[in-house]
Amino acid sequence: MKKLIGILLALALAVVAWWFSGPYLAVHGLSKAIEQRDTAKLERYVDFPRVRSSLRAQLNDYLVRQAGPDVAASPFGALLYGLGDQLGGAAVDTMVTPTGIGAMLQGHVLWKRGRNELQGGDAFGATEPARPLKNAEHHFEALDRFVVDVQRGPGEPPMRVVLEPQGLRWKVVDLQLGMSGSP
Repeated sequence: MKKLIGILLALALAVVAWWFSGPYLAVHGLSKAIEQRDTAKLERYVDFPRVRSSLRAQLNDYLVRQAGPDVAASPFGALLYGLGDQLGGAAVDTMVTPTGIGAMLQGHVLWKRGRNELQGGDAFGATEPARPLKNAEHHFEALDRFVVDVQRGPGEPPMRVVLEPQGLRWKVVDLQLGMSGSP
C-alpha cells in the first residue's frame, strides 16, 4: 500500500512539475527559434491564427481611438475606418505568419549588418542574433495563463506575450502591444 501511495505521489509531482515547467520550456524554445531564425520551429510555439486575430482587434481599436468620436461618427470617417481596417488587417495577416516572421528576422539581420553589429567584428561574419526575450520578466497570471513582459524602451509600456496550454504544449496565443489609445 505504501508503495502505491509513493508511486501516485511521485506521479502527481511529475505532472505538477511538467505543468509548471511547460511555459518556461516554451519561452526557451521560442527564444532559440528566434535566435536561429527557424520559422518551422517557431510555428511549434505560436498559435498564428489567434495572434493574428488579437493583433487585428488591437489595431482596429487603436485606429478608432486615434480618429476620435467626430471622425468615427461621420460617413466619410466610417469609409476611412473601413479602408484602414482592410489595409491594417491585410498587413497583420501577411506579417503574422511563419514566412512573415522569417522576413522580419532577415530584415533584422540586414539592420544589424548595416549598424556593424557583427560577432567578433568580422565584416563577413554572422550578425548578433535577435534576443527579444533576453531580459523579459515572466509569471503565471492563472494556472492556464503565462505572461512574458518584454521591455521595449524607456517610458514605453511592455509588450505582453501570453501563453496558454494547447494539448501537451504551451503556445503563444496573444501579443498585447500596449498601444496607447489617446490621440
